[in-house]
Amino acid sequence: TPPATPSPLDFTHPAEDRILDPADFVTFLNNRVKVAGKTGNLGSNIIITKEKNTVALNADIPLSKRYLKYLTKKYLKKNNLRDWLRVVANNKNSFELRYFQVDNSDEA
Repeated sequence: TPPATPSPLDFTHPAEDRILDPADFVTFLNNRVKVAGKTGNLGSNIIITKEKNTVALNADIPLSKRYLKYLTKKYLKKNNLRDWLRVVANNKNSFELRYFQVDNSDEA
């Protein structure tokens, strides 16, 4: 079982470019995170907080990092941002959203 640790998601780049609203993502997580197989069942087990351009999930029940990545990708797809942004682990238990590196040197 995964450890119960805070999992911060860094939205700095897309939020500064006003592509994505972290507050909207918090709402999405509140509606989508499943506890014991049910959505809308967060209770006091999972606390989702937003601080500037970072969204943190504090869970005192096991919540896998992969599940958080899955939900983030689902959110990007829903907002048609999946072609421009990707979810990258920037350390052992946190993610950040990065732009795909587009190489335009071949088109010259």
